[in-house]
Amino acid sequence: MALELRQQLKLTQQLIMTPQLQMAIKLLQLSRLELMDTIRQELEENPALEENEQDVHAEEESSEEPSSEPPEAPSSDLPSEKEVTIEEKISDDIDWSNYIDEYNSAGRIHFESERKESPNFETFVAHKTSLREHLLWQLLMTSPTEEEEKIGSIIAGNLNKDGYLVVNIEDIADMSTSTPHKIEEVLSLMHTFDPIGVCARHLSECLLIQARHFGLDNTIITQMITHHLNHLENKNYKAIAKALKVNIEDIISSVDIIIGLEPRPGQEFIDEEPHYITPDIYVYKLDDEFVILINDDGMPKLHVNPFYKNALKNSAMIPDNAKAYVQEKMRSATWLIRSIHQRQKTIYRVMESILKFQRNFFEKGVSYLKPMVLRDVAEDIEMHESTISRVTTNKYAHTPRGIFELKYFFNSAIQRTHGDAIASASVQEKIRQIIEKEDHRKPYSDENISKILKEEHINIARRTVSKYREIMKVLPSSKRKKY
Repeated sequence: MALELRQQLKLTQQLIMTPQLQMAIKLLQLSRLELMDTIRQELEENPALEENEQDVHAEEESSEEPSSEPPEAPSSDLPSEKEVTIEEKISDDIDWSNYIDEYNSAGRIHFESERKESPNFETFVAHKTSLREHLLWQLLMTSPTEEEEKIGSIIAGNLNKDGYLVVNIEDIADMSTSTPHKIEEVLSLMHTFDPIGVCARHLSECLLIQARHFGLDNTIITQMITHHLNHLENKNYKAIAKALKVNIEDIISSVDIIIGLEPRPGQEFIDEEPHYITPDIYVYKLDDEFVILINDDGMPKLHVNPFYKNALKNSAMIPDNAKAYVQEKMRSATWLIRSIHQRQKTIYRVMESILKFQRNFFEKGVSYLKPMVLRDVAEDIEMHESTISRVTTNKYAHTPRGIFELKYFFNSAIQRTHGDAIASASVQEKIRQIIEKEDHRKPYSDENISKILKEEHINIARRTVSKYREIMKVLPSSKRKKY
């Protein structure tokens, strides 16, 4: 069979991810903090992108005179930025002098001398003492030998966040070249340090150290901790009373004391900084209407540097490589500005759609949350489900009912024997309310909770109740029981 060459014309369709579309998708799925970092990085790397100093000074002046009036409702006419679509391309021969006019705002001339140096408040923040530092300070107060100080440093450096020793005596002996007997002496000394119970190797030792500190050694309490910790966990007090041959009342009194001990003595020295949530959007109720506000606080107001715009007007005097560099940076700056506008507009539209579907939740609470999936919002605002998924990930809304991630409003539906379907989050709330009202001496089992929900026409199995209870971090009935 002979081979031959042919020319054939073929027309196909394919998805092209333009750089602008890639940037829009990237910014859309970023959290607020990640977006701020991205903007700051672009400001450092792109000389064509600048922060509008006029807006910065306006914010500083307005912050000096706080207003007690509620924020004005946002206009329904958000920035009318062109939608970023896959068909949109930017040609290299664009007249940039006209293209960037709407993104160019020179602002007022600003000199460094105009702004006063503000103090670095981080220098006034007290350093939080770590558990290791706290223990070594106490060890030094005992005037240790060089060997004891080395052993104590190894012990203090091998504690977990709860204050428990995570290595055995043999490992410490290998690291310190000391005898196990000497290590036991130093460890026994550190068991007396504050916080009481620190440097224990397991829970029972931690509780025994505290019981000994409070003068409860050789009592029912220490016997319970040493031999019946599993019964304590399961609240099987009758088995403990039978084994120790004491009254159940004495056992219950001892349990009250054990509950007052600290099972995690190192918790107060955790130096992890709390992570605060900054909402991306606010939902307020003014009179009978809900108002949606995009949170732009702290968001840099960006514009294209006018110097580069003027430079392009005299492009005949600029070398070709410099002209290409300027065009690339201006293109990147303009894409970033438009993508940020598009991101904010999309978040607003999604929140507006959520508010329309879940209005009863915003007015009455979690019990009125309706089943909703991403497709409902996608069809409402005519966007793809993947776009809605990106918008609702790591985005938070401040509502009259609290701060919620946008993903929270999307729940699976649970069918009712009578009436409309109910959201899974609403079922969890009903389970929580049932547990709150139960008799703590005879708490409801998962099977009992399932029967109570069936009386309210919510038909779910016992294992589903167990799953929701674990999601809410609620203990089973055997561990919720109180005497």
